[in-house]
Order: sequence, then structure tokens, then C-alpha cells
Amino acid sequence: MFQLFKNKWFLLAIIALTWGSSFILVKKSLVAFSPYEIGAIRVAVSGLILAGIGIPAIIKMPGKTLFWVVVAGFFGNFLPMFLFPIAQQEVSSSLAGILDSLVPMFVLAFGFMFFGIKSRWSQVVGAIIGFIGAASLIYFSEANTEGSQFWYAMLVVLAGASYGINALLIKEKIPNLSSLKLTAAVFTFWAIPSVVILYFTGLFQNFEMTPERTEAIGYLGFLTIFGTAIAMSLYYKLIQNTSSIFASSVSYLLPIVAVIWGILDGETFTFWYVIGGVLILIGIYLIREKKKNPQLVPRN
Repeated sequence: MFQLFKNKWFLLAIIALTWGSSFILVKKSLVAFSPYEIGAIRVAVSGLILAGIGIPAIIKMPGKTLFWVVVAGFFGNFLPMFLFPIAQQEVSSSLAGILDSLVPMFVLAFGFMFFGIKSRWSQVVGAIIGFIGAASLIYFSEANTEGSQFWYAMLVVLAGASYGINALLIKEKIPNLSSLKLTAAVFTFWAIPSVVILYFTGLFQNFEMTPERTEAIGYLGFLTIFGTAIAMSLYYKLIQNTSSIFASSVSYLLPIVAVIWGILDGETFTFWYVIGGVLILIGIYLIREKKKNPQLVPRN
């Protein structure tokens, strides 16, 4: 069983199923919690769970390593946790999942601009095809566009860019730190500002258990433990075992999972979901990694 967790395709599938389900869980949590409460609870509780590993890891880290862990954690484990629930006040869970598929595009672009990573032409074509698949879903899905606000949708795009930066920093700046220690250190550090945010939301002072909140706590608990702490550890492991490009391709599978949950939750299914999904899968096939590592563009 543990051998499966060394298989990059198995890890990709598990992460996609977990994170693809996170959008509907955020939607259900918003019934009883504010976006800031959802984001802060996810980070704070994950930090509390992993503190036993995170605190010793932070203490033993060299200053330079700790700096990059904190920066990578901000872009991958802190900022997006707030951007998604804020956006999903106006954007459907399906559309949020679709827009999140843009992550590999940001990895390719930022990797070339900031790290000199040269991608194969097939990866670029795969990213473009995947983007076209996502764009077709967005454009032709009436259920997803109704009531959606442009600037709220752009928050999801910003979260995708943030994930792209995170993936590159993990691969390029801290490739040798174990995924468990990395995850634990990140959440332990960012749990502190998250608790401060929770205090200012008034959750501690005005908490009241209601039937709606009881149900929402279940959704938020599953989202926090499996969708945040465990899935992020597996994601970091996938980045370190493969590359930031391959790991970010998990975002191409997220729309499929998110749309399925949307349908089960009463959203309309159209033929364009099939077309877009097929294009996304073609993109994954083209963007897959070969055994050779990406080449670096020479810098003068």
C-alpha cells in the first residue's frame, strides 16, 4: 500500500480528488462561517495538528531555508486559503475549480521569467490546450456564469498564480526538505497570524452553536484535515519527487472533480463539460514529465 504513495500518478489522483472536492466543501462551510473564518481555521487547525513536527523542524532549520519555507508557505498555504472562500461568495464552486486549472500556466510563465526554466514545446502546447479546455467550460457553462462577478473570479486566478509561485519555490529553493517537515513548518508558522485573524473576526467571542453551524463544522473539519494538512503534504512530496510543472498539472483534474460535485449539488450539466474535460486530459498527457529534468536557460 505504501508503495503506491511513491507512484506519481497515484499521488496526482489522490490530490486531485481531495482538492477537487474542496470547492464544494468551501461552499457548504460558507453557510455558517465567514470567508476569513474559513481560511484562518484551515491554517490554524492544521498548524495545531502538525505543531509537534513543525516546531522542532523550524528550530533546526538554517535561517535561509526558514526564509524560503515561510515565503513559499505564504503563497501556497496562507493567501489562497482566504482568496477562495472570499471569491466563492459570488463564484460557484464549479467555476472556482475550473479557474484553478490555470496554475500550470503560471508555473511555466514564472518558471521561465524568474528561474530560467526552459519547458519543452509539448509542455507549452499541453498548457495551452488545457487552458482552452478550461476556457470553453467557463464560456459555455451557463450555470457557472450566472451571478458570477468578474473581480471575484479574478481572486481565484490570483490564487492560481500564488500556487504557481509556491510550486516553483518548493522545487527550486527547498527541494531537499522532507514533505512532512515542510508542511508542518509552514502551517505551524502561519497558524500564528491565523489565530490573530480569528480573534478579530469575533469567532471566539461570539461563537454560538446552531444546526447550520454544526453541519458546517463537519464540512470544514474534513476540508481542514484532508484537504489542507494531508493533501498539502502529499502535494509537496509530489513536487519534490517530480517537478513543479508536473505537480501543478493536478489543477487540470480539479475542474472535473469540481464539476461532478456541482452536478450532484444541483448544477446544470452540458455537453461542453465533456469537451472541456477531454481537452484538459489531453493537456495533462502533453505536460507530463519525461525522466530528464527541465533545462535551465543560460543567464549572462
